[in-house]
Amino acid sequence: MTEEAPAHSGRPGTPTPALKANFATISSPYYPVLMAVFVGIMLISNIAATKGVGLFGGSLVTDGAFFLFPLSYVIGDVISEVYGFKAMRRTIWTGFAILLLASLSFTVTIALPPLDGYENQAALEAVAGAVPQLVAASLAGYLIGEFTNSWVLVRMKEHTGERHLWARLIGSTVAGEFFDTMVFCAIAAPVIGVTTWGQFASFVLIGFVWKTLIEIVVMPGTYAAVRYLKRAEPSYAQSETTA
Repeated sequence: MTEEAPAHSGRPGTPTPALKANFATISSPYYPVLMAVFVGIMLISNIAATKGVGLFGGSLVTDGAFFLFPLSYVIGDVISEVYGFKAMRRTIWTGFAILLLASLSFTVTIALPPLDGYENQAALEAVAGAVPQLVAASLAGYLIGEFTNSWVLVRMKEHTGERHLWARLIGSTVAGEFFDTMVFCAIAAPVIGVTTWGQFASFVLIGFVWKTLIEIVVMPGTYAAVRYLKRAEPSYAQSETTA
């Protein structure tokens, strides 16, 4: 059945062409997913990090995000290696904005008057109330660490080309994690219960060594992801051809 033209068209009964819906094209099906995973890891880590953790009877001090946060550097390495510093910079700033939004949301939620009979206000404040300072710690370390990580990896790649990926992954992680860990620990330590210099030294050392070891342990997976994306992204193959 044909669609009738509006009466004001002057030609009642004349079929009119269907309206066309326009949409922007997605240049890469992979990059947005990597960005979403990266931002998700950062957001979850900032909540999990509100808990101070004492491993082996408290002799090793860390936070609740120790098992997850290192993966953000793995994802950052993949994005930097395949898509370059500009794409990683966009990812970092997106994560920065989401973490600020999370901090603001928790602050507003805590400030809202609780419903009569709501018994978890104190628990909410104890957990979510610490998040803003941890976000500040994370953002400061995050910006310095992630930008350093990406910058070092890309600069090394400019000198080595496609060779020695392992050196880029380890070298960039050591540089980025060093600054990230030092800045984050210095700001976050009081929030998670680190009160002595011995605990602080353990907090910093464990964080730095652990995150670097995670990079090495998962390197086969990083290699596989990088190899797959370089083959799957038409623009990467084109850049290799025209280089």
